Formats: sequence, structure tokens, C-alpha cells
Amino acid sequence: MKMSNLILFFNSFLSYLLVLAVIVVLAGIGIFIGIKMRKRNNEKSAVEAQS
Repeated sequence: MKMSNLILFFNSFLSYLLVLAVIVVLAGIGIFIGIKMRKRNNEKSAVEAQS
């Protein structure tokens, strides 16, 4: 019975770890896209300011 509880705990732990990994990956993608869009916007503003 004790081993069964350990396995259930381990499965629960891995499940939460997987959810955390998905959230971290999505946040990383969002940050990457945000930085890329900001840089593009800054370049566009610099070109408009020169002309």
C-alpha cells in the first residue's frame, strides 16, 4: 500500500511539473515575440523620425 501512495505522489508531481514546463515555454515564446515586435516598432519609428 505504501508503494502505491508513492507512485501516486510521483505521478501527481510529474503532472504538475509538466504543466509548469508548458507555462514556461508559452511565456518564453510570448516574451520572444514581444521583444521582436518591440524592436521592429523601434526601427520603424527611427526611420520615420529621420525622414
